[in-house]
Amino acid sequence: MTKISMSPDRYTFQAENYVKRCEEKGEEPSEDYLNIYKSAKQLDEENMINPEWAKDNMEYDLRSTEWILEKVRNSDVYAQNLYAAMCNRDFIKNDVWPILTSKTWSCSWRSAGGIVANMKEKGDYIDWYCSGIRDISVDMDDDQFQQMTKEQQDMYVEFKSYVGEGFVTDEIRSDLLKLGWLVVDDDSTE
Repeated sequence: MTKISMSPDRYTFQAENYVKRCEEKGEEPSEDYLNIYKSAKQLDEENMINPEWAKDNMEYDLRSTEWILEKVRNSDVYAQNLYAAMCNRDFIKNDVWPILTSKTWSCSWRSAGGIVANMKEKGDYIDWYCSGIRDISVDMDDDQFQQMTKEQQDMYVEFKSYVGEGFVTDEIRSDLLKLGWLVVDDDSTE
């Protein structure tokens, strides 16, 4: 059986914050509300062993292919770029039947963040959600850059390497093709 990458923290962000809000208000958390997140996690676990779910499913391919998992785990920039590529995009399996039937795959921004968290095997969707929305006008000259600590320099370089949601870098496009997926291009987003 193929191992599928999963974050132990997936499906915890919203539930934990709900509990905190209830505690702050002095209220008891609703078990029905908390069960929504337990159900989502359970469904994800069931999907991982369902061969029908895996068929023509880019999430399955991303979460079960070691070379792309390693790239995501070794680089937050790559992980963010993959997250951004999945947002506002359709993909199609590079195979005759999916192409002939126009069977596409897509996901929400939250799902894209969750996929990346699962691939990294840590965190939740919120660690990536909206990571491409930033003030790209932040720029500095060499003197300003040299006055920063090494850690600040690294963070700045990483920040400048993040891309907006919906943008597909050449590296991501190439890697998805190696994985067997084509980006369905829409000229209005580039």
